[in-house]
Amino acid sequence: MNKKDSKKYIQLYTALGRLCEKNNLGDPFSYARSKEIYLAIYLKHEVSKTYSGADAFEKNGKPCEYKSTIGKNIEGYYNGISVQKSLKAQKKYIIKEKLGAYSHHYFSRFDGPKLVELYVMDSKTVIKLLLPKIIKKWKTRTTRPTKDPRIGVTMSSSEIHQYGKRLL
Repeated sequence: MNKKDSKKYIQLYTALGRLCEKNNLGDPFSYARSKEIYLAIYLKHEVSKTYSGADAFEKNGKPCEYKSTIGKNIEGYYNGISVQKSLKAQKKYIIKEKLGAYSHHYFSRFDGPKLVELYVMDSKTVIKLLLPKIIKKWKTRTTRPTKDPRIGVTMSSSEIHQYGKRLL
């Protein structure tokens, strides 16, 4: 990077950090926070003040979840799902606290800084599609242990295209 562009990068980085600080948006450089802020602005949602739980709140005040990718195909990866002591408890946690806690789940794909694809899906559909995958992972957690015992599942591109409503 040349000297002029290097200086410009630092200025823009600092300006973005200060802008987010001024507006109580949190650290835009933490994980995918900048994409959450982008999506909330694009969708006219309110950005969550915390880094856990809802990513944003819709106009009606209901919490929502954002999943974004920079891959060539849109998908949503749900990682770090806490493992409960029983299958009954796992299902309850998923339905009430994890997936079902958000009225809508938004799936986005970015190409560089540009938002190129955006879908929305209601939580009932997300649960219908992901709960069987989560149950399968929960059942195999003892037969195939990993360093991180938490569950991770993916909402595939074909599922998003088939069951989601395209917004962009």
